[in-house]
Amino acid sequence: MMNSEWIHVTYRLETSGDVGALAEKIASDQSTGTFTELPGETEAVRKRCAARVVKLTPLEPAEQPSLPDAQGQGPYNRADAVIAYPLEAVSTDIAALMTITIGGVFAVRGVSGVRVMDIDLPQAWDCHPGPQFGIAGSRRLTGVEKGPIIASIIKPSLGLLPAETAQVVQLLCDAGVDFIKDDEKLMNPGYSSVADRVKAIMPVIKNHEQKTGKKVMYAFGISSADPDTMMRNHDLVLEAGGNAAVININSIGYGGMSFLRKRSQLCLHAHRNGWDILTRHPGLGMEFRAYQKIWRLLGVDQFQINGIGAKYWEPDESFVKSFEDVTTPIFREEDCALPVVCSGQWGGQAVETYRRTGRSLDLMYLGGGGIHGHPMGAAAGVKAIKQAWQAAEQDVALDAYAKDHPELAAALAKWG
Repeated sequence: MMNSEWIHVTYRLETSGDVGALAEKIASDQSTGTFTELPGETEAVRKRCAARVVKLTPLEPAEQPSLPDAQGQGPYNRADAVIAYPLEAVSTDIAALMTITIGGVFAVRGVSGVRVMDIDLPQAWDCHPGPQFGIAGSRRLTGVEKGPIIASIIKPSLGLLPAETAQVVQLLCDAGVDFIKDDEKLMNPGYSSVADRVKAIMPVIKNHEQKTGKKVMYAFGISSADPDTMMRNHDLVLEAGGNAAVININSIGYGGMSFLRKRSQLCLHAHRNGWDILTRHPGLGMEFRAYQKIWRLLGVDQFQINGIGAKYWEPDESFVKSFEDVTTPIFREEDCALPVVCSGQWGGQAVETYRRTGRSLDLMYLGGGGIHGHPMGAAAGVKAIKQAWQAAEQDVALDAYAKDHPELAAALAKWG
């Protein structure tokens, strides 16, 4: 177990100079030191607050720099450096953590590449609330005791009036989904305010529950840069009997998330749009492993992480690592978030998803076009996804399983 008095941050460093000396410079600059000796930087001050390099793992050098290098002098030396920061200096405040261990590192002279790979936090950081519902609560609220939670999203993403959205909700409820969400781009536009969507959608959810006994979880987009506005949106959903919300975590920020979680009674479904700015360049930014820990501590219950064969840039290997990250406890099992497998999912990826995530069924499987665009209709789209997961659990190839399941066969014919 890590020493309880230190926060350990792993950086992937790149420089044309001495990478070890660069790591030492970062440790100094980000704690007690500066560009010159200081009379006030006594041994007592350093003992209390100085960061230190505790491990340096050399990597293969790079021929080209990740950041433009005016000198153009390669090769560029690379290493993973673990720097320990005293808990005494950082405490348990997220703003302090981001400022001291991350914010200034990218400004250090001599760096041609730097990426935050991981953050290991001592037990004192278990003071943050973490998920209110998480995996177990998501299952309880959706009524899905085992197997993947089958989900869908409102399409078209933007443009539908509240009454038109309610019609799509009715279609999806009838189709047999467990969860429906607003698109992350849908928040509080003039043509479809949160208040008007709640008024149109919740009666559909309640009527379906009365008829079938199943309450489909609906996550409304309530995000706002103004925490008070966001809480008013939250209260509209809660008072109408809703139980979930879509949160654009990067858009509302750490403070907005903290404000919301302290007061929230809704299951919080995190969309990470904007994370790609931080991570898409392999030599810069932040790994998802480090990024997601902070949001889980702040209270994310469900975390979108793309999927196998995603429609976006992210490779399958990155998704697999992200799945492992959100389901690995920081301090305890309850702080894990429900992984939401999404982005171009239609069922054809179920077998590979199941195989590469350790045969886990603790996930939400989110199909948008893969449900709405099924050639036999949305209900068949849901059935096809469920059939694909049945095949995965039984270790049966999809084409073989499709011989007796026409919905899956039609999906394979269109997308397979």
